[in-house]
Amino acid sequence: MYNITDYGALPGSGVPATGAILAAIAAADQAGGGTVYVPAGTYTTGAIMLRSNIELRLSPGAVLSFSTDPADYPPVEARWEGVRRQVHSPCIFGTGLVNVSVTGSGTLNGNGAPWWEKHRHRPDELEYPRPTLISFYNCDRVTIRDVTLLNSPSWTVNPILCRNVAVDNVNILNPADSPNTDGINPESCNGVRITGCHIDVGDDCIAIKAGTEDTEERVPCENITIADCTMQHGHGGVVLGSEMSGSIRNVVISNCVFKETDRGIRMKSRRGRGGVIEDIRVSNIVMDGVLCPFTANLYYHCGPRGKEKYVWDKQPYPVTEETPLFRRIHYANITARNVHAAAGFLYGLAEQYVAEMSFTNIDISMAENAVPGQPDMMTGLEDMVRRGFVMGNVRDILFQNVTVENHEGPAFYVENGDNVELLACRSRNTAKPEALLEERSGETAGI
Repeated sequence: MYNITDYGALPGSGVPATGAILAAIAAADQAGGGTVYVPAGTYTTGAIMLRSNIELRLSPGAVLSFSTDPADYPPVEARWEGVRRQVHSPCIFGTGLVNVSVTGSGTLNGNGAPWWEKHRHRPDELEYPRPTLISFYNCDRVTIRDVTLLNSPSWTVNPILCRNVAVDNVNILNPADSPNTDGINPESCNGVRITGCHIDVGDDCIAIKAGTEDTEERVPCENITIADCTMQHGHGGVVLGSEMSGSIRNVVISNCVFKETDRGIRMKSRRGRGGVIEDIRVSNIVMDGVLCPFTANLYYHCGPRGKEKYVWDKQPYPVTEETPLFRRIHYANITARNVHAAAGFLYGLAEQYVAEMSFTNIDISMAENAVPGQPDMMTGLEDMVRRGFVMGNVRDILFQNVTVENHEGPAFYVENGDNVELLACRSRNTAKPEALLEERSGETAGI
């Protein structure tokens, strides 16, 4: 045990404790590993570089309060928006490490407000992208457990190219209007377990990513479980993409509650990205007050080159390695109440349909005082309110025992659908008896 106060850290003094913390880490590293202990009190610090076989443990009442001076976060090589480049060092960082942990019932406060202000109003003052709160790059066996994470300058937890990652019982709180303060973003990782977390943030609560078309190494993000989490506000509960060029596969999401997230389970990409999202299982979810519970959008337009005709054009293009694909995605035992825009929005490319999806035992009820909004971000898409499932360019979609209540228009609207099957589905509390299914463009649908 290496107590940072033994190396000169002074709680509550405002005197930077960065040197003391790094000295304790160096001492533990010299001995082959150990626990660097932060006792109760508030300690001001800059970036902390961890080493292999080190556990940074914060006792109850301990706060690491991170400096807002960019000079305290020297540039390091990592990723930003899927591309390897120099960024401001994360508040806690490590690269090429083995067996590294951040634990305990204390708090990491990123003091993000000055960073958010610069991002909004003075972006030219930022020489490098803002720090994340915790990030590990190319590490094995990473554990983050029990800590509270506040006010991250940008993304909060961002393991990149890591193996065997566990994030457990973590409390993440960023203001609902804070920019790009995603909760947990595993990126091109293998073997990630996110359990028992509470996430209330200003962007996606959990976002699974695998790089963009500009990422040299196409490394998948795969073998991921997300369970027993509560998520509030944010742009999405669990989001896959739009950075998915390395592919995202083998993801299980279960036993979670989403409260007032814009979307529930959201998948997004566009032409040029390539990659596949496949073999996704989502079950036992309760949502309340979301804009749209399920989205799968292959015309997502945000980010570099997102406004080009190649992205938004609804005419078919040749299928190449730049053509993304969503397939083998299954939802079961899900309730969504007070939904605003639409029950679901599934929209594939004209040349590559969203395929092999199933919805089983799903109960969706629209909000009485629904606020119009866009179920996802697509050029030319108008606001919707209290719509059912809106689908375009889909194939082999099964709805079984699905109820849509208090909606306007058909419960299931299909444009260019091939083998869309409805079994024991219901439209409830609507005045129009024909409100179950509307199909256009002449392809097959079944009831």
